[in-house]
Amino acid sequence: MLIDTHVHLNADQYDEDLQDVIDRARENGIDRMIVVGFDEKTIKRTMRLIDAYDFVYGVIGWHPVDAIDFTDEYYEWIKDLCKHPKIVAIGEMGLDYHWDKSPKEVQKEVFKRQIQLAKEVNLPIVIHNREATQDVIEILKSENAQEVGGVMHSFSGSPETCDEVLKLNFVISLGGPVTFKNAKQPKEVAKHVPLDKLLVETDAPYLTPHPYRGKRNEPMHVKLVAEEIAALRGVSFETVARQTTENAERLFNL
Repeated sequence: MLIDTHVHLNADQYDEDLQDVIDRARENGIDRMIVVGFDEKTIKRTMRLIDAYDFVYGVIGWHPVDAIDFTDEYYEWIKDLCKHPKIVAIGEMGLDYHWDKSPKEVQKEVFKRQIQLAKEVNLPIVIHNREATQDVIEILKSENAQEVGGVMHSFSGSPETCDEVLKLNFVISLGGPVTFKNAKQPKEVAKHVPLDKLLVETDAPYLTPHPYRGKRNEPMHVKLVAEEIAALRGVSFETVARQTTENAERLFNL
C-alpha cells in the first residue's frame, strides 16, 4: 500500500474522469491520497473531496505565485477550515522565484503568516520551493517552523540542502522527476535521505514520471516513484512502500 502525499485531484484536468482516476489509483495499491488546495477554487474543491471519500485527506494554504491575492479574509477562512478533522497540514506555501506575478517581499510575508497559522492550529506545513532555496530555509529558521515541522514537497535540492532541512524537523518528498534519466540530484537525494524521513508523491496532474512523461499524471503513478527509489537504494519496493506509508501517517497524523 502507498500514500500519494501530494496530489491535485482538485485540478481542472480531472473534470471529465475524476472517478476513473481515483479508481485506477485504488486498483494499483494507492490506498490514501492527500489533496492540496492552494487558492480559493482548489481549496473549495479539496473540502468537497475530503467529505466525499473516506480515503482522501486535505492540505490547504496559499501558493506563493498567488501571494499578492492573499487577504486577511482568506487567512481567517483557511484557519476556520482547519477545524475539519481531515485537514492534515497547511500549504502548499513557500517561495517561487520562477514566476513574477507576486513580488518577493509579498511572497515572504504570506509565507511567514502561514507558518504562524500552522503554529496556531498545530498542523505541519507543506513547502513549495522554486529557485528560492536559501530564502526558504532562512524563513523556516527565523519563524521557528521546526515547532510544527512538515515536508519539502517535490524536493529538487542537493543532498547538502536535504541535510539542512532535515535538521529543521522536515521530511523530504520525491515525485516523478526522480524517474527522469537525467535527474542527477533527485536520484542522489533518493539514495542519501534516511528512509524514515522520506515521502512519495505525484504532484499530479504535473511532473509525470517516466515512461509517461509528457502525459497527464495521476496518483496511480506514485508506484513508479516508489519503485525507482527502491531500485536506487537497492532495497525492495515493499520496504519503501511500508516505510514511506508509516512516515506519512506519522507526519500527517493519519
